[in-house]
Amino acid sequence: MDQNEKKLNTEPILDDSGTGSAADVEAVMKKYDRESNTRIWTGKPALFIKILGIAFSCWCIFSTLKGWPTLPEQKLNIFVGLILIMGYLHYPIKKGITRANYIPIYDIAIMVVGAFPFFYFAANANTVIQMASRVTKETKWVVLAIIGILALMELCRRSVGIPILCVLGALLVYTFATTRFGKVVYDLFFTTSGVMGTPINVCQKYIVVFIIFGAFLERTGISNFFISLANCVAGSSAGGPAKVAVISSALCGMVSGSSVGNTVTTGSITIPMMKKTGYKGEFAGAVEAAASTGGQIMPPIMGAAAFLMAEYMGIPYAEVALKAILPAVLYFTGIYIAVHLEAKKLGLKGIPKDELPKMRNLLPRIYLLLPLIILVALVSTNKFTMQLSATIAIGITIVVGIINTFVNQATHNPDSSDNLSFTKILDALEAGGKGTITVAVACAMAGLVAGCITSTGLASKLITLIVNVSGGVAMIALVLTMLCCIVLGMGVPTTANYCIMAATCAPILMSPAIGIPRVCAHFFVFYFGIVADITPPVALAAYAGSAIAKAPPMKTAFNATRLAIAAFIVPYIFAFSPEMLFQFDEGVSSAMMVVSVIQIVITSLLGIFGVAASLNGFLYRPINPLFRVLMAVGGLCMMIPGTVTDLIGLVLVFGVIAYQRMGTKVKAA
Repeated sequence: MDQNEKKLNTEPILDDSGTGSAADVEAVMKKYDRESNTRIWTGKPALFIKILGIAFSCWCIFSTLKGWPTLPEQKLNIFVGLILIMGYLHYPIKKGITRANYIPIYDIAIMVVGAFPFFYFAANANTVIQMASRVTKETKWVVLAIIGILALMELCRRSVGIPILCVLGALLVYTFATTRFGKVVYDLFFTTSGVMGTPINVCQKYIVVFIIFGAFLERTGISNFFISLANCVAGSSAGGPAKVAVISSALCGMVSGSSVGNTVTTGSITIPMMKKTGYKGEFAGAVEAAASTGGQIMPPIMGAAAFLMAEYMGIPYAEVALKAILPAVLYFTGIYIAVHLEAKKLGLKGIPKDELPKMRNLLPRIYLLLPLIILVALVSTNKFTMQLSATIAIGITIVVGIINTFVNQATHNPDSSDNLSFTKILDALEAGGKGTITVAVACAMAGLVAGCITSTGLASKLITLIVNVSGGVAMIALVLTMLCCIVLGMGVPTTANYCIMAATCAPILMSPAIGIPRVCAHFFVFYFGIVADITPPVALAAYAGSAIAKAPPMKTAFNATRLAIAAFIVPYIFAFSPEMLFQFDEGVSSAMMVVSVIQIVITSLLGIFGVAASLNGFLYRPINPLFRVLMAVGGLCMMIPGTVTDLIGLVLVFGVIAYQRMGTKVKAA
């Protein structure tokens, strides 16, 4: 790096523009991100917890690679038992406990008693398998099952939140009321239909390793690289900081997989920059929240739920990532257009070029992306398992981090924050283990929800109900499903939300009466589970952004919803036009596939532009209400598949643009 060149500050910013300080970041995280509400450990107890987290991560990597223990029942029960121990050591009974090195006796008792059933099951797995449903005739096993499930539910309350417990509680009441007690206990605890179902299996097999990979990746300086790259690309344009926030938060959110976490960490840098440029606080917080939330739909990582999607749909993970490209492009294009129009409306400038990093200085550090590139390459070949690919990527990340350290030393870079040391390697293993807790607990709860639905046959009843309510009209069924996803997604992690919706609503959409293709149905529920983080009234990511921006929370949430309008429209497009997800009927030629995709992309982009301009109320100059309506109608028409609707949309959108343009020229003359 040129010593005379100004270095972009990528540390949390404290300024006088009415934004939260660096000291506020931790408070915001504790308020809106349950994963940050952990016990305070110092000294030797902290060292013990650290060693435990490191050992847990190492065990997860070893067990998933070596397939040890052999029996899935043993492996999964040991995994859940360790999660319970880790969870109760980290999460107190309520928020706001600041006493260091303190864990009450009752928490120790709950931890030990709660974890014991799973370890005991693992030790006696062969016996339980041989006994099958007869195991519930022994009181001992029934008591152990109930204790284990209750301990998991309490940990869920502490680490994930209450909403998913409300759903599970209602289902448990219904299940026990309609189904034989012994059958329920057996299904929920002893079979792969409950706690040990698909969600926790995928979590133990794939997700944990990718969480650890993400922890390593964050410590190589890739987040700072993404922010610098975004500044280089868009920082100098009109309203540059907001565009930087869109690009960098999409890339960083892709790695972190946490809407709230990424909003706070990246937002501590981008939100003050946006406010300093001239954006209102509620808009700045909304931009960061919408972009960070969208990071979970950004391939190739897409957060933890992508691996579950691959498992539920029975397709390779690489195919899931490929199908996610076009919807993600449309989502972030919509936000980018919105911030550009807002900047033009307010007359905002970009960051002076002499304050921005230079591309010639960033290109030599492109090697920081090597772990991501190798991961995608390995997964795409289908010659390596996902867990092996992730493990290799972790090794590559360590090598890249060491290289980066030597490069910083050789170039005398004064910023050593992204240097990788042995301590940081241990920190990454600890962070990976800690980050697994909430995901694993959420997956366990999702498994219980799915188990209740399976035991009661509720899925078929829900299908019948929705079909009757919708009258077999696909659009009505989609709207009802959207509302379910948003309500269930309020405060619920994406992983758990997707698992629940994949077990309940996705089959409804796939039923012959509705007729939505399988892949489209799963992507639909996935998208609307994610946007719950920015949809009022419980928009956690938006609230976190408002806290950093010191802006009204609800105003921020409504602005975030407006910015992310593409996320509310795009799922309907691919539900009726599977071509957007590269789903084609048999017999369609390659040439027709290409033409179809190009047509959808162009018309959808123009449609999103029309809708964004309508919502913003500005093009070359303010748009009057009538033309805003015409712009919105035209945009929506182009997003609806069909040549006629595309032509109508083109006429309306370009008609308004032409009128605006002519009016601007007349005014200038």
